[in-house]
Amino acid sequence: MQDVVASLRSVAGGLLAAHGPAVAPAAKSYTPGDVSVHFFLQLAVILLACRVFGWLGKRFLAQPQVVGEMIAGVVLGPSLLGLFWPGLQDAVFPQETRSVLYAGAQLGVGLYMFLVGTTLRVDLFRARARAAAGISLAGIAAPFAVAALVTPALLTVPGLFATGISTIDATLFMGACIALTAFPMLARIINERGLADSAVGTLSLTAGAFDDACSWCVLAIVLATFGGGAGLAVLAIGGGLLWVALVLALGPRLFAPLAARVERDGVMDQAVLGLVLAAFCTSAFLMDLIGIHAIFGGFIIGVVMPRGLFANEIRRKAEPLATVLLLPMFFTYSGLNTRMGVVNSASLLLIAGGILAASIVAKGGACYLAARLLGESNRTALGIGALMNSRGLMELIIINIGLQKGIIGPPLFAMLVLMAIVTTAMAAPLFEAVYGREARKSGELAAMSAR
Repeated sequence: MQDVVASLRSVAGGLLAAHGPAVAPAAKSYTPGDVSVHFFLQLAVILLACRVFGWLGKRFLAQPQVVGEMIAGVVLGPSLLGLFWPGLQDAVFPQETRSVLYAGAQLGVGLYMFLVGTTLRVDLFRARARAAAGISLAGIAAPFAVAALVTPALLTVPGLFATGISTIDATLFMGACIALTAFPMLARIINERGLADSAVGTLSLTAGAFDDACSWCVLAIVLATFGGGAGLAVLAIGGGLLWVALVLALGPRLFAPLAARVERDGVMDQAVLGLVLAAFCTSAFLMDLIGIHAIFGGFIIGVVMPRGLFANEIRRKAEPLATVLLLPMFFTYSGLNTRMGVVNSASLLLIAGGILAASIVAKGGACYLAARLLGESNRTALGIGALMNSRGLMELIIINIGLQKGIIGPPLFAMLVLMAIVTTAMAAPLFEAVYGREARKSGELAAMSAR
């Protein structure tokens, strides 16, 4: 009890100091009680900030909740709160307590990727396979080609990449960052507008899923080879491939009895949910242990979950926890690592603008051109390009891994956060401008929504 009271006094003192003259804080040893009190305060602040900025984004900018949450994370970090009220930020988010926030953030993003895996529709890969493959190939080839052109120049700028990183690893990482698509956000936009069975919906979903899969595979290779030596690379790549093969081969059989039980009962009980979550945690642990990342383990387990009522029940029970409570922790942890102030010179601002422009042209432009060359209408091709250009949460995940593993430095991290926010924020309005408005005039959206 004394620890908790002392911790409350520490927080209160920090909040008061934030509005007074700047003084050097005395060194403090944080007890478990201190960390606990700070954690709940942090969580309250995070949830309120994400709700407020999410509402503002929806109300005034017609943006999805996730864009507001991404912005909230940056606002709570050193780029804004820490810039103007450093004492307040230190009082709420002291460095010594962030390990708990980090653990919650990793749980949130791992669980989210598990849920994304349960939504992956293999049947979409069979529909319009040729066009989807062409768009997907363009959405991968162009970003990696652009990365190959710009990365050598970026490597000459101190602080953007880790010292000693190879040109190949740096290029692969940049290519993966540019090639990513915010697949979950893309799916949400398409479903909300009743376009799941349309050309733009089918092609975007299929190409986006394949592009993301390729980007994550490339990231896995970079993580396996970066700074770990041949032995660790073999362990990571070989172990990862072995685990994926085992999960794909045995997973459907192991979960089939559980799916039959859920279908029989009409609901997923707590015992079945507990087994599913235990499988998720085991897969995440093993992938992290071999040197890849926990999110890969979560995603691959999600892919083999039985579809139908079983997958629907998983999402119904776990999605609110993941998206409302846990993911905001990830956005804030990302924001606490984002220092826009390090992009503080004309040359760095020029680089940031160049990365943003190159990313938009390489991804959105390439997918648009590929769709046109494959015979799609101009409106459909523009809609595909607008959707495929969004990066969203997927970009934040990959760049956080890059920062955590020491592949990139804070300046490049900040530039890529900016790119993620801008491309995500522009996706829905741009899609509406180039596709949605005309589709409504022609009655296409209404007809699709009625099906």
